[in-house]
Amino acid sequence: MNFNLFINVILHFMRRIKMVSGALIVLFALNACDKDSIDTQQTPQTTIGETVEVSEAPKLVVTEEVTDVFKSNYFNVGEIKIVDFHLPDGTVEQRYGIEDDIAISREQYEHIASLDRSVGQYHTNNLVNPRTLTIIGYTGSPFALSSKERTALQWAVNNYNRLNLSIRLDLTFGTNFGDKDMVVYNNTVNNPGVSGGVAGFPSGGNPNKFIQIYGLSGFSTNVNEHVITHEIGHSIGFRHTDWFSRQSCGENINEGVAPFGANPIPGTPTGFDPTSLMLACFNSGVDGEFNNNDVIALNFLY
Repeated sequence: MNFNLFINVILHFMRRIKMVSGALIVLFALNACDKDSIDTQQTPQTTIGETVEVSEAPKLVVTEEVTDVFKSNYFNVGEIKIVDFHLPDGTVEQRYGIEDDIAISREQYEHIASLDRSVGQYHTNNLVNPRTLTIIGYTGSPFALSSKERTALQWAVNNYNRLNLSIRLDLTFGTNFGDKDMVVYNNTVNNPGVSGGVAGFPSGGNPNKFIQIYGLSGFSTNVNEHVITHEIGHSIGFRHTDWFSRQSCGENINEGVAPFGANPIPGTPTGFDPTSLMLACFNSGVDGEFNNNDVIALNFLY
């Protein structure tokens, strides 16, 4: 696809997404997730993503070199921290937490550090290769999805499949996730007192694999659907629509323009899109559905 168009797509789609954790299309082999926060202007603010777990192999450290790598790739480096990312098999990995809702593994960091920024087209390699993607809703204790969350996951999968994109989601439920492209599981046990979800970005033509949600039991099925759809969006390459301001969270913070660009997507507005599903923060009134601009962006890329 034309790189300029691709850039246009991303930047513009980045500007229309709302939720307490989760973001726009394209990108890196990063396993990240969104600390999507609830809209300050509407009902309780909840965070949609943010924590991730550590693995016991040499500890990750935030050094000047690490900061420079993220900065040179246009990430916001105002606060980089080391977070613990819990996997559904009970293991914990250490990851870099940036932009409040993105979790990047050691391998993903090394991939970013190795990128040749003189070759603009490499970004397109970080989209998901067209095909049917297998996604599983985890049912094993203590990370099992509730009945409401399983319904919400089915609705989220339907959101993507009804668009007839070049990627399609094949949903099952169970515990054997090893060969699956994506795994959605409840990690409330390790995220007490917060609500939202965490995901990551694609890598090597594959989507981000692990998608956590937590603290959503008190919200409607629609809100659960919204958070899951949002985190799947990150997993196939989307950043937050309001990356440039995070105003859906009542903030005025620029998340930074990643290498995929910052130009508007043809046919979509250039300013704040208050109903985009990929906004950084969500509120209890969301319906879990894409708006027209979200659909335009998805169809443009997939």
